[in-house]
Amino acid sequence: MEAGMLLEIRRRLQGGLLIVREPNARSLPLDISVTPSSLKIKSCQACTTINLPAEVRIVPSYCRGIQYVAGDGLHVRLQVEADSNAKLVSTLCEILKANKSCIFYCQTCGEMIIKDRTFLRVLPLPSENWSALVEEWCCHANPFASVLHPQSNDCFLGDTYFLVNSGYEAHVSGAEKVNWETEHSASQSGSALKSKENNSVICKRCKTMLGEAVSSGIIKYYITEMIIQPSEKRFVMIPRSQFVQSIIAQCLVELSSSRSTFRFSIQGHDGKVYTLMWLLNVDTLLMESLGNSAPSNVFTLFEDSLRSHAKSSGTWNAVKVLYLPCIKNRNKDLADAWGNDIGVHSLIFPSKTCLELLLILSLSNASLPPSLRCMNSFQSCCLTLSGETQFRTKAWRSTAKRKFSSSFFCKQPDFLEEGSTLLTQATMNIIIFTRI
Repeated sequence: MEAGMLLEIRRRLQGGLLIVREPNARSLPLDISVTPSSLKIKSCQACTTINLPAEVRIVPSYCRGIQYVAGDGLHVRLQVEADSNAKLVSTLCEILKANKSCIFYCQTCGEMIIKDRTFLRVLPLPSENWSALVEEWCCHANPFASVLHPQSNDCFLGDTYFLVNSGYEAHVSGAEKVNWETEHSASQSGSALKSKENNSVICKRCKTMLGEAVSSGIIKYYITEMIIQPSEKRFVMIPRSQFVQSIIAQCLVELSSSRSTFRFSIQGHDGKVYTLMWLLNVDTLLMESLGNSAPSNVFTLFEDSLRSHAKSSGTWNAVKVLYLPCIKNRNKDLADAWGNDIGVHSLIFPSKTCLELLLILSLSNASLPPSLRCMNSFQSCCLTLSGETQFRTKAWRSTAKRKFSSSFFCKQPDFLEEGSTLLTQATMNIIIFTRI
């Protein structure tokens, strides 16, 4: 029976942790061979080999710290030589280049939202709380209140969204405003949430919320709801779960680099805090082989096109984060404390996307070896950066893992039990269930 293993490499630290999944008695003894370019695990029944990427090399003479951890398997510390300057992702600024034609698609269904749009200016917006800071320093009315609105050929980029001018209606085909009301009529309702919902911009085909109309002719599109590609490039649909974690991981990487921010409060457009995230590192490289001993009745975030590869090896660039769920008043005191901390950066996404992210974090945490799932009071997980993202399925055989799987199919994780249509939509969007 082929053994499974996980290799976690830290590029900047030039170190790695190899975990050989807890073998069963029939696969013993094991022979582990380490070469500069590969890992090989040989048992009396099968042989597993992982070939390393070209930019990663193992130093065999520095293998050390071998120990057996119950529930995990065999842990081996390695020294590696890895390229720490490799560029992992393309930023939105690089995709939305000035004077370059782009097409905007709904990420959920692939509907074309904006066709062949060329921007003369693509500019980053200041931090989200810039207006409040200006008001603190100005002794008169804010002189910048109406300046940061894009003109017809402009695109302004925020942390989690981009602003465009919808005056060029000939190029907008797949989006529509929902129950548009004037500012006056919205204020009469007495509900800020209702006002936001009345300004929602949704996809005509699948009715997914894409953004909001922030003022007359100005639309805010969330980056988690849109796929942006150059006009000459062929459209390729990306599975939802892969896209969400890749976009959010990319956002964390950019903010940690540009603003030295490592703590984040993930909020919905409804104003609720859904989770707190603490970025640990952005230089993780994960390599895994599930072997052929992984059970076939596991839950998975693989889409149908990837299921045939569920037992093959894979390599992912990833960021490692700690997180705490905050819905249903969980961890309310800490969420309030972080909300008043200037060192914490708030990221706002559609509420449905926040629920999807919580499910992704939860399943990622459950797929890790038991010893790697928690740090202090936080839960640990990895978000992959590559467009070819594949989620690590349940390769770690433990009682706690099996209990999680069984309870998950019977009901949703308890921190997500809200019984709302919003939750149901989020669950169906990112999970493909396999029959037990």
